[in-house]
Amino acid sequence: MTTMNREAAMTRTPHAVFFLLFLLLSCLPPVCAVAAEPVRADPEADLQRLIDQALANNPEINASEEQWRMAVHRADQAGVLADPMLMLEVQNGLVRDPLNLNRDPGTATVIGLSQTVPFFGKRGLQRQGAERAAEVERWQVEERRIALRRMVKETWYRISAVDRAIDVVAKNIAALDDLVRFAETMYGVGQGRQQEVLRAQLQRSRMEEMRIDLQQKRRSLAATLNSLLYRPVEAPLPALPLLAIEPVAVTQAELEQLADAHRPALKALAARIDKANIGRDLAEKEFLPDFTFSLEYMVLEEAMGSEGDDMYTASVSFNLPVQRARRRAMVAEAGAEGRMVVAERNVLRNQIRQGVADGLAALDRSRRLAELYDQRLIPQATAALEATLASYRVGKTDFMQVLDSRMSLFNLEREYHDAVAENRIQLAVLEALVGTPMPRAGH
Repeated sequence: MTTMNREAAMTRTPHAVFFLLFLLLSCLPPVCAVAAEPVRADPEADLQRLIDQALANNPEINASEEQWRMAVHRADQAGVLADPMLMLEVQNGLVRDPLNLNRDPGTATVIGLSQTVPFFGKRGLQRQGAERAAEVERWQVEERRIALRRMVKETWYRISAVDRAIDVVAKNIAALDDLVRFAETMYGVGQGRQQEVLRAQLQRSRMEEMRIDLQQKRRSLAATLNSLLYRPVEAPLPALPLLAIEPVAVTQAELEQLADAHRPALKALAARIDKANIGRDLAEKEFLPDFTFSLEYMVLEEAMGSEGDDMYTASVSFNLPVQRARRRAMVAEAGAEGRMVVAERNVLRNQIRQGVADGLAALDRSRRLAELYDQRLIPQATAALEATLASYRVGKTDFMQVLDSRMSLFNLEREYHDAVAENRIQLAVLEALVGTPMPRAGH
């Protein structure tokens, strides 16, 4: 090749290199905003089916329901009279002839019945106290149901966020693969530096490390969800749908009113207060006696000129409530129990108020962050990446700027999905706090 040909070839080389770079950059996957991803038609229906399955199969719920049934059966027993006592007696029998009942006129066969009856009002109070105890168990079952519903929702939302993070990581790995090939091509033709290749390869390896961590986290969360559903922990769980912000329109005062009306724990405490008041009334009635009524029928046989006329005995007996110190202590104990439960209810109401305030603040923060990511930061980062790629095509910026722009967009997309999941988790927490679904905006 002549000197003139060599010079012409060297003149054409930069044009060929830039043409090759243009083709590589054109093959990079398009940058798109998170909002463009498809959304499944009704993801809430899938979540509700999982909740129904958990409520039907979870052994803790089943055990709590059986405990409630036990309390109901105890209430059926409360306030019922004790069994009557039947007495069979041979009176004044002769030792020398024990089976001969008509040899002596003083020998008699006695049949008796006795029944203990508490003072008027005690049985009703005992029954009411047992019914309140059963009501406490009933509301505790509902409280456990709400807690289980919250745990299923939280786990489901966290798994959905992990699935979105895995998708974002996979998309970023594909983009980094293209950048690595581009950097290697540039370095091969003498237009790039080796550190650019190494930097792109390092970021790609870090993405692979992140994907491994996310896959392990998903397996752990899936095992947790399967445990809540009471099915094998290795049961497969398909990829969950994309979440979206669900707007709510509710105030602190409205949520506190909802909690007072619906929270099972508050209703359980109200039943405990009633039970304590009933216990105090019952303790006060212990100052009054219980009665035992007896009726005996005496059969006399004819003997030694006696006509053997039958006889009867009727009696009533009652205890003497003279141990007044013990009874006063019972009344004081019942009063202290009532005051304790009232204080516990005040504590719970205060916790609900604080939890509602914290939850509303976290709900608003996550909503605003998600909207900021979706409407401003991600579109801005997308535009910045496209501008950086365009500048890099014409040699006005370096490779590191392209790589940094790609990683910035990746981090914003991941943080967007985390903010959406946190928003839904806070919504589930608030619903568990008040004991009922929160009213949505527009409803």
